[in-house]
Amino acid sequence: MMGFFIAIISGVLMSIQGIFNTKVTKTAGMWVSNGWVQLTAFLVCIAAWFMTGRQPLSQLVRVQPKYMLLGGVIGAGITWTVIKSVGTLGPAKAVMLIVVAQLITSYLIEVIGIFGVEKTPFCWRKAIGLFVALLGVVLFQWE
Repeated sequence: MMGFFIAIISGVLMSIQGIFNTKVTKTAGMWVSNGWVQLTAFLVCIAAWFMTGRQPLSQLVRVQPKYMLLGGVIGAGITWTVIKSVGTLGPAKAVMLIVVAQLITSYLIEVIGIFGVEKTPFCWRKAIGLFVALLGVVLFQWE
């Protein structure tokens, strides 16, 4: 149940962040805004690290496979794409498309079993659910 609430909070925060970042970009520019987002996130992480258990930074060398360390690089790409899509489509349309793209990608990752994720069998019911979500995006866009 806790995971459910955390996921809801994540969705709320991502929507608000997309709007904030888009507004900052209009004044400061894309890469200044993106850099600010990453820098402030880094500072919050450092503060949280000091206030909690403080795992040694040297543990990063143990991460396998090494490409798993690219999360921050992907994060910069996520920030850029969210800013661009919210600025172009508006918050609701952008977030809807982002969420449906996340769902489809995540399901494919599970079905294929890549990136160390346990492979799950394909399920038509889930595929139909994804199709319905995609149909919802189409209906939402329709004016």
